[in-house]
Amino acid sequence: MPLVKLNKLAVLQSLFVSGLLVSNIIAAKVIVLWKLELPAAVIIYPFTFLFTDIIGELYGKDEGNRTVWYGFLASIFAMVIIYAGMLLPPASFMAKQQSAYEILLGPNRRIVAASLFAYLCSQKHDVWAFHFLKDLTNRRHKWLRNNLSTIASQFVDTTIFITLAFWGTVPHLGKMIVSQYLVKVLIALLDTPLFYALTRQRSSDGYTGYAEKTPG
Repeated sequence: MPLVKLNKLAVLQSLFVSGLLVSNIIAAKVIVLWKLELPAAVIIYPFTFLFTDIIGELYGKDEGNRTVWYGFLASIFAMVIIYAGMLLPPASFMAKQQSAYEILLGPNRRIVAASLFAYLCSQKHDVWAFHFLKDLTNRRHKWLRNNLSTIASQFVDTTIFITLAFWGTVPHLGKMIVSQYLVKVLIALLDTPLFYALTRQRSSDGYTGYAEKTPG
């Protein structure tokens, strides 16, 4: 049976949505990494900006914005399904696990609201900044638009999310913002080779050059 040929855009959008949903689930846990206090989502969420940059580079600004809205709708859908699962009566032999389910997956309205608001602000800014820099540099210097747009947008995301989600509940809020932001900047710099590798010209699917022919 021949292997199914995967559509690169669909794969990138699937990875984007998956990373977003997982980061929303683990965001409520605060971890210590290199003596820094960080939301656990820091290990995966920064890569969502890489995916929208890749999608924008290959398929244009409109597709980047469309991907952001896909992620927003998927987050809302996941929240509803998880909450519905929490409300369903557990089997008798699972009664003790119900509280663990609620603690792990139960929607914290404050965390969810902060996450969704920060997500829309930062991701929409990332798409705008990426294409602004792309037009400004006449489509040259891919590393510049990839890094600058992500670094600026990560600051927007980090400041909004941590402030709204943890104000009054977590000590040293400013330290958490700075710590998370520095880690995200490091990840943004390290993922540059991936950005170059995944935005190379494609020929196997009939594509040569950039898909976006007019400024976005």
